[in-house]
Formats: sequence, C-alpha cells, structure tokens
Amino acid sequence: MPVAQYVGGVEHAILHLLYSRFFTKVLADLGLVDFTEPFGRLMNQGQVINQGKAMSKSLGNGVDLGAQIDAFGVDAIRTTIVFAGPPEDDIDWADMSPGSSLRFLQRAYRLAQDVASAPGTDPSGGDLGLRRFTHKTIADLSEALDSDRFNVAVARIMELVNSTRKVIDTGAGPADPAVREAVEFVTMALSTVAPYVAEEMWGLLGHAPRLPRPPWPTC
Repeated sequence: MPVAQYVGGVEHAILHLLYSRFFTKVLADLGLVDFTEPFGRLMNQGQVINQGKAMSKSLGNGVDLGAQIDAFGVDAIRTTIVFAGPPEDDIDWADMSPGSSLRFLQRAYRLAQDVASAPGTDPSGGDLGLRRFTHKTIADLSEALDSDRFNVAVARIMELVNSTRKVIDTGAGPADPAVREAVEFVTMALSTVAPYVAEEMWGLLGHAPRLPRPPWPTC
C-alpha cells in the first residue's frame, strides 16, 4: 500500500473506493499509515455488452463464454476484447470477430514455425528494413502499454507480424537474423494478451519451456 493502479468498473465507485478511502483516512489519522489515499491511479474499465444492451437473463442476450472459448480458444477471446478499443470503453460483443483474432494468432504462430536461424543468433547483420521496423514497434509498443492503450499495442504487434511475413516470403528469407529478432519480440509482446500461444511459439523458436520475463528490449 498504497496500490499503484486500481482497475474496476464504475459500480465500484461507492463501495470499494469510498470505503477503502474512508478506512485509509482513519488509519492515517491514527498514525498507523503514512499515506492518505489507498490508490495511486484509477481506471474504470468498460463493460462487454451485447446487441447494444447489458447482458441479462431476462433479455436473453447473454453470451456463453465457455462456448466461445471452445470455438476460438481463450487467447483469441482475450485478444478480441483487448483489441476492441480503449479499456475504459464499452464493447458490443455482437460487433466482435474472435475468428479474426484467431487467424491473427495463427499467422503469428506460423512465423515461429518458419524461423530458420539458431537461438542466440546476432541480429546485427540482418535485414535492415525489418530491424528498423522491429525497433520502431518496440518503442511504439512500450509507449502504448505505459499509457494503457492496450488495443494500440495489439495493432502494432499485428503490423510487425505482417512485415515479418513479407520478409520471409519475398525478402531475405526465414534464415535472416532479423527475422528471428522480430519473431522473438512478437512472442514476448504476445505473451501480454495471448500467453498460451506465446508459450508454444517460444518453444518453436528453440528455447526452453516457460517463456521467461527478460528485460524489455530497448529500441
């Protein structure tokens, strides 16, 4: 305490937030804590609605999350929600396309299958255009994550996946060291929204099981 970031819906404003602030003030007045606010930052996340309305049994507009996960996989569902818009906005599930998210994750997965260079290969001699794009993505993604623009972060990963595919298919080829650098960063970035796919990609890239948490790359 104090908590750096509180994330909750607007329905928490009276109960969780007001009560916790009250108790924190009491503890501060008693000299038991040296801060007066329990949370440093607040984000009120949006709600997943369906057909323009909040989901409810009476309206019969609920979405079976289990069926969605069975059809598309949990990583695709999570990616769909994160990519749909800023976290504070509502999203309408009727407008969402988890199938598109699944196809994107499959494209990323195929990149890991195609990398032909060995783990630890020095990327410095690789395709310069792809290296520049990879490091621009590192910078853009870092800024997006720091400012809670997670949907923008996913968009940047998608762009890097597309650029890497072009280099593999029509450019320097899968053995180019810049391709491994790009795909390893794609894998690391994807672990923030699609951890199961990212874990499998990490293994395909020749690394030991369990995607580690190395220092975030510097552009």
